[in-house]
Amino acid sequence: MQYQEIYGQGREVLEKAGVEEASLDARLLLEEVCGTDRTVLYAHGDKELTEAEETRYLEMIKDREKRIPLQHILGEAFFMGLTFLVNENVLCPRPDTEVLVEEVLKHLHDGMKILDIGTGSGCILLSLLHYSNDCRGVGVDISAEALQVARENGKRLAEERAEFLESDLFENVEGKFEIIVSNPPYIRSGEIAHLMPEVRDHEPHGALDGGDDGLLFYREITNGAKKHLHGGGMLFYEIGCEQGEAVRHIMEEAGYLEVQVIKDFSGLDRVVCGIVY
Repeated sequence: MQYQEIYGQGREVLEKAGVEEASLDARLLLEEVCGTDRTVLYAHGDKELTEAEETRYLEMIKDREKRIPLQHILGEAFFMGLTFLVNENVLCPRPDTEVLVEEVLKHLHDGMKILDIGTGSGCILLSLLHYSNDCRGVGVDISAEALQVARENGKRLAEERAEFLESDLFENVEGKFEIIVSNPPYIRSGEIAHLMPEVRDHEPHGALDGGDDGLLFYREITNGAKKHLHGGGMLFYEIGCEQGEAVRHIMEEAGYLEVQVIKDFSGLDRVVCGIVY
């Protein structure tokens, strides 16, 4: 079958399955199978696939039709210009979280120590270390399976300054840090059933469920972080777009100063940060 023909077939299957970016996903899967780039579809649409390529592509389309996330099928996700291993044990890194990383980088100086609570794939901590000098970091997660992914990502990026530790929030954390960062679970428990199938059915619920009001982990981390921050240290959160004022209030009530709510490129509240003196 020709390249353009099988691409059209894959796109049609994904469109019927309700995949939002059916055209893009069909193309990316085909490029993965054939080792090509986006120009081949338009310049060499008559390219003939081998039987093995055709079989593999159609199998991957079937997986995507089942609403398995594209990143899980490919086995990796792109974040902050880096490539991370992902699977069903971690959240797929999202562009929204790049806003969090970029905001932390504005305040990250040489030699600082970072704590990443709920590290998952390690994408936040490893990105911060990759784009800074002489910093060190600890990523903690309650999930041993997630930590396996994070450690593998550390090896892939040859990042020796990161340590990954199994811990229920601060339970096994020792010492103090200049920066604590977290993208905690913040979906209301009652809303999880209504999420996209890719998220609801294929990403770990423990990384999604923020309790009845979605704020459970903000309260716990905000209180626990104070004893692990040096004076002048900062706590950074990613938040849901409607949670800015609620999280600001939680931090201010706990004694954090200069609390800010920062918007993303769409003008939505995305990051909250504050300082401990």
